[in-house]
Amino acid sequence: MRISVFGATGNVGRRVVTEAVSRGHEVTGVALNAAAFADLPPGVDGRVGDATDLDAVLPLITGRDLVITSTCPTPGNEHELVTVAHTLLTACAKTGTRLLLVGGAGSLTVEDGGILMNEVGYPSYLRPIALACIDQLAACRADTVVDWAYLSPAKLLVPGERTGRYRIGGDELLVDADGDSRISLEDLAVALLDEAERPRHHRMRFTVAY
Repeated sequence: MRISVFGATGNVGRRVVTEAVSRGHEVTGVALNAAAFADLPPGVDGRVGDATDLDAVLPLITGRDLVITSTCPTPGNEHELVTVAHTLLTACAKTGTRLLLVGGAGSLTVEDGGILMNEVGYPSYLRPIALACIDQLAACRADTVVDWAYLSPAKLLVPGERTGRYRIGGDELLVDADGDSRISLEDLAVALLDEAERPRHHRMRFTVAY
């Protein structure tokens, strides 16, 4: 597949690019800072591009089979996630390209029927990005043209081992037998590329965890 990855040099993006390259896909990695391209695997076509700029995005996705976005805005600019979603949805509608978005876990429902970000103990510093992710998902759900899927990770998303194993859910936070909800960045990338190669979710959100 020919894949463009926005946010390619971030914590999630680098794992997604690495996983895609390991599977033999042709990857264009898009980021704001060209200096970070040195951390990407050999063979990746690094391009500087602003995912909020439609005119910049269109040339970077035209002729691609899939667009993946895992951009992470700086503190205070969390709402850029919504702008990126709108921009990529508009661009993908024009090009007919499928879109996979990596979002947040804060809006996943929990056992008492509420959402994760409203649970006691949820870190206050994560609320701005969680709220932006809620609006990001709403932007996707309002779209009726693009073939999109939105991946919310487990509660704990950290660097770790690539096991290739994970469970899939919908809008509810997945927890294990001990009540923990976690997945490694590496296995999140596995799940995303599995979805890319064998699409199961169309215009819907899904989640993954151990």
